[in-house]
Amino acid sequence: MKKKMSRTRKRLLYALIGSSLFWHAPITYAEETPEPAPAAEQTARQASSVNTTAGQREFTLEGVEVTASRETLPPAYTGGQVARGGNVGVLGNKDFMDTPFSITSFTAQTMEDLQAATLYDVLITDPSIRFTTPNGHINENYTIRGFGVGNDHLYFNGLQGLAPDSHAPVEFLERVEVLKGPSSFLYGGASTSVGGAINLVPKRAGEEDITAFTAGYTSSSQLGGHIDIGRRFGENKKWGIRFNGVYGDGDTETDGQSKERLLGALGVDYRHNRWRLSLDAYGSQEKYDNGSASSYELSNGYVQAPDGSTNAFKETWGSSRNNGVLFKSEYDVRNNVTAYASIGKKASRGTGFITGNHVRKFQSNGDGSLNLYNQYMWSDVITSDLGVRGSYRTGAVDHELVVGYNSMHQDFGRTNNPSRLNIATNIYNPTSLTSILAEMGPSVRPNKTEETNLSSLFIADTLSFNEEKVQLTLGVRRQNVKTKKFNTASVLTSKYDKSTTTPAIGVVVKPWDAPVSLYANYIEGLSPGLRVGDTYPAALNYDEVFAPYKSEQFEFGVKWDRGTFANTLSFYQIEKPTLIRITQTGGYSMSDEGEQRSRGIEWSAFGAINDRTRLLGGIAYTRAEYTREVSTKEGNTPYGVPKYQANLGVEWDTPWNPDLALSVRAVFSSSQYANSTNTVEIPSWVRFDIGARYKTVINKVPVTYRLSVENLFDRNYWSGSFADGYVTLANSRTVKLSAAMQL
Repeated sequence: MKKKMSRTRKRLLYALIGSSLFWHAPITYAEETPEPAPAAEQTARQASSVNTTAGQREFTLEGVEVTASRETLPPAYTGGQVARGGNVGVLGNKDFMDTPFSITSFTAQTMEDLQAATLYDVLITDPSIRFTTPNGHINENYTIRGFGVGNDHLYFNGLQGLAPDSHAPVEFLERVEVLKGPSSFLYGGASTSVGGAINLVPKRAGEEDITAFTAGYTSSSQLGGHIDIGRRFGENKKWGIRFNGVYGDGDTETDGQSKERLLGALGVDYRHNRWRLSLDAYGSQEKYDNGSASSYELSNGYVQAPDGSTNAFKETWGSSRNNGVLFKSEYDVRNNVTAYASIGKKASRGTGFITGNHVRKFQSNGDGSLNLYNQYMWSDVITSDLGVRGSYRTGAVDHELVVGYNSMHQDFGRTNNPSRLNIATNIYNPTSLTSILAEMGPSVRPNKTEETNLSSLFIADTLSFNEEKVQLTLGVRRQNVKTKKFNTASVLTSKYDKSTTTPAIGVVVKPWDAPVSLYANYIEGLSPGLRVGDTYPAALNYDEVFAPYKSEQFEFGVKWDRGTFANTLSFYQIEKPTLIRITQTGGYSMSDEGEQRSRGIEWSAFGAINDRTRLLGGIAYTRAEYTREVSTKEGNTPYGVPKYQANLGVEWDTPWNPDLALSVRAVFSSSQYANSTNTVEIPSWVRFDIGARYKTVINKVPVTYRLSVENLFDRNYWSGSFADGYVTLANSRTVKLSAAMQL
């Protein structure tokens, strides 16, 4: 297998270099334009090319601006719930019909209509995504195509390491973009997930001034407000500024818990002639008091899920804080060549009882035990990228070439001390933790325990034939991964320094005049090395971290755009290494020579099916199994991967009042195993949500009222698996009410 893949990479590299640099045909460029139109006019015109009498294309700056700029967002699709495309990493912003990958981009309108506060509220609408931490937890973790996705797999405006940790607030975002499948070639670094990447796009000031205020209520008594102000000024409105501020406080649906959240975000942009500059800065903070939602260990067999408001960790507390800043620039060197550079920094901190909140050895009568970890974790990240992208023609072939470099440096520190283990409790009559917490005392900021340096060089070329009816994307990325581990006394305990190459190939074919795209891709991912963690406390090599590993995806599918309603049908296979148990003298150790393979089919649909009705949803089928094991897990289904997942959301404008819209959504997951030995299975579940939106004018002020009820029938169920043997409790019925005013 290794030799075969090596030949594949070489062939891809040779094809890329040959097509981009040594094509034996004249290269045609457009004439230099001394003073191109302002960016606003370029976006409005969106002229891509003009046919000449010589049968060649004259590439104008306007065309390059639309297809190559990473700052110009694709427009919203009919119905406004998703966009026509999104950011595809190094390939820039692309229309979904021209993208050889499965991508969904949720708009700010969708976030507003869902009354979303965090990514959970947005991504629950995607049938390929589920959550592995409960909604009331201070952290959010997800699965895409059955593979885990954490905070380190989020991107902020296309760059790694800058998205908020813990909860990512969405009030300051214009788009939430989901690209499914391994993505390290597209986004860079070894922090990318096997399942996919989630990119957060901040808001920008539009052509029209905006001053909006939203007052909101979430049961049981969480109140909050959101202010959104946007202005453009200067000649040709070349300067823009957008501010978003959020404050919320009150009791949550988790019994007895209160939570406070704050957000301040500022986006400044400048666009003039050949320059496009932007600066984004944000600060977010979240605090909770008197407990947290929990995951539950079902090592004693299946137990019926308790009420979703259950609080097994009363009297505990926690907080998280994030501060980030990102500067980006683009300059059109000539009409068909754009240079770009970006640099950003993020500092995050989490304190208190923020992870490890699990009820262990849970039994049907509510008995179990708790571990308490008074934690302090911090992270400082600096990330940057730079590159050049250009469009040109060789013979009858159009090219979009991009060459670049990116890097990320992260310092990280974490301590779980002081801690107390195996505290007996009952979830229906929780043990008082007052005296235990007093004895534990505070946690102090630890020294650096980990240092990571990621850097990579990449080149990619998209070749278009026959008036873009055939598009071939070829690319390679050379990545270097350096990691260092330190003990609490700052003594170096291990280090890793290796380089590897990850290729990618994507094809889009439009065989008919009808708006149909056939696509396929092969892509490799690079992920951080697996760690022998809490699941295996007795392993001889406990806490060992293996070298970063590669994963592979083969995918093909079809996309059909009817103009007002679109469908994507995907077929894929993903393979990734897993930990396996190897028996040794005196015990056992863990190795990363196992393998998990997932094969799946996804169908997604969005848009308007008539003048009054909009639809967003789909179905995902996943067949996952352990394919290379030395234990009884061989052939088993990985924990937390249901075969079927489905979403269907319908929004309807009532005929008796066009300002009133009603909505209903169903979210379904089939049964799934809670552990890798497949001895505990949690049943299928379906959740129903309803909503209403009403627009009116009060004293010349446009006001939109929104009401939604999530988990309408207040079902108690296990929604998924957090870790091997641990299940996630679904949240209870939640009511949201808001009034948004355009001042």
